[in-house]
Formats: sequence, structure tokens, C-alpha cells
Amino acid sequence: MLLKIGELAELCNVSKRTIDYYTKIGLLQCERSDTNYRFYGKDAIEDIRFIEQCKEMQMTLKQIEQRLKIKKSSLVDTELVRNQVKEVMDKMTYLEAELKEIHESVEKLDDATQMKIKKNLSPQTVALIQSLLLYST
Repeated sequence: MLLKIGELAELCNVSKRTIDYYTKIGLLQCERSDTNYRFYGKDAIEDIRFIEQCKEMQMTLKQIEQRLKIKKSSLVDTELVRNQVKEVMDKMTYLEAELKEIHESVEKLDDATQMKIKKNLSPQTVALIQSLLLYST
């Protein structure tokens, strides 16, 4: 199944301009028709969702490109994987420090205010925070 750029944009909830940009920089691959229309395969849907998820995590386009290569490759480049693991570990260290700082600030608040803050967090978020705090001690 091949999709036109507009169909792909609608399915992925991104603009045609975004898809055009991703194609120009090599994050997405397309097939060209005889009339020079671009058609995208089903895998483009997954790729766009992956790219958007990476962007939400503040990854650079270069990092996203590397992750896509790893994801699509049958041969694993150990250096790329090593770099990816290092990036994740660096982010975890940064988040750990941020979390400790936030936790210290919340601990200074009165009980009622602490409860208000906790009520605004999802149970998954609370569990994650507790796990990370346990991990960091």
C-alpha cells in the first residue's frame, strides 16, 4: 500500500511540509511516480511516529537519524549502540539530579500543598518518581 504525502500527513497528524522536510533530510524514504508524485510505504507511518516520539524527548535530528539506522538495520553497529546507551545514561543522570532538586523543594512544602501536587500527578508518574528516587539513593 502506497500513500500520497497528504494521506500520510493526515494519518500521522503532521503537516505535508513536515513530511517533505523529513524526506529532504533523509529521515523518510519515498518512491517517485512517472509524474514525480511522492508515494510512501506503510513503514513511513511507523517512522514518523518514531521521529515525533524522539522529538518529544528533545533528541536532535542527527540523533533521530542514528536511531532510525539502528532500528532498521539488520546488522548492528556497536559504536552507534554504545553512543545511544551513553546518551540515555547521560539523560538519566540529568533527570536524576532534576528529580532530586524537585523532591527537595516539595519536601519543604506543607503537607496540604504536597497532597495537591501529588493529586495532579498520574499514578504512573508517582510510581516512576518513587522508583527513580529509590534508584538514585
